[in-house]
Amino acid sequence: MLTFKTILVPTDFTETSNRALNYAVELAARFHASIALLHAFEIPVFGFPDGALIAPADIATRISVAAQEALTNALETHKGRGIKMTSLLCEGVVWEEVNRVAAEIDADLIVIGTHGRRGLARAILGSSAENVIRTATVPVLTIHGPRESA
Repeated sequence: MLTFKTILVPTDFTETSNRALNYAVELAARFHASIALLHAFEIPVFGFPDGALIAPADIATRISVAAQEALTNALETHKGRGIKMTSLLCEGVVWEEVNRVAAEIDADLIVIGTHGRRGLARAILGSSAENVIRTATVPVLTIHGPRESA
């Protein structure tokens, strides 16, 4: 029989990620599972022919503080559901951090939102969800967000 004990939900705090979290909450309620809500971020680095510019420490701190507040707010939104929820904040390449945390917490399932970008937007922005799907060692459930108008 299919059971889930721990569901990992990566978030970038968009509507698409909120949809994925809502779906994961419904699954967790049915399977009496816990949810680990993860936000991973990279410190901005700007490359130039002569070198690179790394964001100063105060910017990294501001990013971290804002992300932690958003994680706390997301947990508060689902507080009354009777589901054990924790939050994790990591610095690093998103898909690598998702896989690392999934292994670390022994996640049974990853529920991730996907924006469904195509063409140039996908080439420029990449797809964290796609990289997670390709590299994860546990099942991944993707939740599509609203389609952007053409």
